Amino acid sequence: QYSRPMEKSAEAEAISKFLYPSDEHIEGKSLRLRQQYFLVSAGLNDIVRTHLKQYPSLDNLHEKIVIHINDTHPALAVPELMRILIDEYSFDWDKAWYIVQNSFCYTNHTVMAEALETWADDLIERRLPRIYTIIKEINQRFCNELWEKHPGDWNLIEKMSVMSQHKVRM
Repeated sequence: QYSRPMEKSAEAEAISKFLYPSDEHIEGKSLRLRQQYFLVSAGLNDIVRTHLKQYPSLDNLHEKIVIHINDTHPALAVPELMRILIDEYSFDWDKAWYIVQNSFCYTNHTVMAEALETWADDLIERRLPRIYTIIKEINQRFCNELWEKHPGDWNLIEKMSVMSQHKVRM
């Protein structure tokens, strides 16, 4: 039974031991995904704790902070803040989504689609199952909005969707 806890310990240590691992193989991709999630989750939990020391609830979070996402690597912060608000603080989807939409801003240094990060949806589903369900819901709601604005334009909806062809577009 000794090797089982050691494996878990080694996995946890790998998150900070091998920074920016090669993603040419599944182990590297998996580690990179875990690293990105670990960092955004730690950062968001710190923001929430700090906010709650000063204010009685998270209802005004979006009025007091701005979270700047620079590039696609920290994009998991969006579904992670949704998870925190819904699962840990019992917000309904619409209120949580309003706070999230008004808490984040984004910049990127490239416009080339091939440079934007994507993840295989099955990797996210295996490694981050709750985050995956939230991403699916965000995608579904976003595609519904696109359908209302551009009915019948499947090409546009597919091009703009968060999830497409078994990939999650960060």
